[in-house]
Amino acid sequence: FMLKELFDLVKNTAANSVTNNPDVPNEHNDAIVAEATNTVASGLRNVVAGGGAQSLVSLFGSNTGDNKSSILSNPIVSMMIGHFASQLMSKFNLGSGQASSVAGSLIPDVLKNLVNKSNDPNDSGFSLEKLLASITGNTGTSANTGNADNTGSTAPADQSSGGGLGDILKQLGGGNNSQGSGGGIMDIVKSLAGGALQQQEKNGGGGGLLDIIKGFIK
Repeated sequence: FMLKELFDLVKNTAANSVTNNPDVPNEHNDAIVAEATNTVASGLRNVVAGGGAQSLVSLFGSNTGDNKSSILSNPIVSMMIGHFASQLMSKFNLGSGQASSVAGSLIPDVLKNLVNKSNDPNDSGFSLEKLLASITGNTGTSANTGNADNTGSTAPADQSSGGGLGDILKQLGGGNNSQGSGGGIMDIVKSLAGGALQQQEKNGGGGGLLDIIKGFIK
């Protein structure tokens, strides 16, 4: 279940910014990790719902390593940081400076780790395409094929390199335009967009996802 993997990634990333942060009351640690997971998941879902293929390319198209500045320069990340900071203030009563500090540290670190995990050829169990399918509720999408179900493509996914969407993103991020103007990724994003839009309408600001994520807290 990819959403659970995202939650675990956030929890493992949150040691310095949340768990060991004296500005964050310990009783809120798990709830804040859940809120951060929801922020990232809902943010990615909103990008997909808007057909934001280029935004996904800019974020996931190449392995960032430890280059946090490239993550921070992405507008998707800026929006997530702002949203998460506002949630920290409204739900957990953190001050503006504290909330901005936590959000500005945790969200970029989570996305950096998520990008690296998506691009890791040794992590055969994780696929960006399956994560987005899980987030959008579009479980019928081609999590195990190279392209979306209705594109006519029969290219199989290379699970050792992250699956169809991950491969396309890496090709485009590396300057390989064999997919033309991004047709391959556009097909996949379009196949997910319908489910993402339905999830948006059903859950509004992502409450449905948050309810699922809270179920992961032990």
